[in-house]
Amino acid sequence: MLVLFRMVLALAATAGVLTGCSSVGDRYVDISEVPASPRPVASASGASTGSWTSHCGRNEERHLNADNPVMSPGIVGGAHHVHEYVGNTSTDANSTERSLAAASTTCADDDRSTYYWPVLRLPDRPGHDGHAAGGGVHGNTGEILPPSRVTVTLHGSPVGPVLPLPRGLKLVTGDPMAVTRGSAEHVRAAWSCSGFEERRTTSYPRCPEGGLVLRSYDFPSCWDGRNTDSASHRTHVVFPDGGGTCPPRTFPVTRLEVVVAYDVPPGERFLIDSFPEEFRDSSTDHALFVNVMPDQLAAEAARCVNEGRRCS
Repeated sequence: MLVLFRMVLALAATAGVLTGCSSVGDRYVDISEVPASPRPVASASGASTGSWTSHCGRNEERHLNADNPVMSPGIVGGAHHVHEYVGNTSTDANSTERSLAAASTTCADDDRSTYYWPVLRLPDRPGHDGHAAGGGVHGNTGEILPPSRVTVTLHGSPVGPVLPLPRGLKLVTGDPMAVTRGSAEHVRAAWSCSGFEERRTTSYPRCPEGGLVLRSYDFPSCWDGRNTDSASHRTHVVFPDGGGTCPPRTFPVTRLEVVVAYDVPPGERFLIDSFPEEFRDSSTDHALFVNVMPDQLAAEAARCVNEGRRCS
């Protein structure tokens, strides 16, 4: 029955996209109409104001699959949508910290971490996976658009120093089930355009001609000090408050930010992949991370941001 339900939802989502009908996943906003939302500035004398950038390419190797080793470990195609990866070149449903540590990486400095998010598609163009799981079978139709740029950055805290990311840490940002949950509690991924980075929205943005579509993923940075994962994949690392202060009994670690840029052809619609019942809604955008950095590299990144330097 569940399988039938998913199939019906997938067909409904696909029909809405192909016919141009208004649907929950077909919402766009002109970026000029989005109010600016500047980020918190450092408020303490000991704030860690530096940044550390990792060069991981833009998935030129086209490492794609419908797996999710964090949320659906061991289940091939368990994501029901296609993910795009940078960093570790081996990431799939059966990945473990040990297997990732033994694989190669697209990142500099032997950072074997894996960074991934749903692909972006042009729904009015035919895709290569119309009859494949994660693709057309689950309502995700259209040509996959490769990123034109991916930026991976670690930041500090506006209220004090930070600790290095612990080895094996798993992080999730955004909510792939935001529509069916009917809640914005975990909606975190933000959309914007190049030149308008302070205007961030959860809707699909319409960018000026020549502008890049930006997807920004801010990850939680307040660690419980013990666990590298949790049953919900969220309670072991949470977000600070609006001023940057971590909750009691948590410790600030370097804050991961991933920004993915796309050169969308003028006038074309674009949609992310999603679970079929989420109708490819922009609010369900999300990203995941598994830390396989060498301990020395993670420590150097934390030292860099604590000292207020710009490093890469």
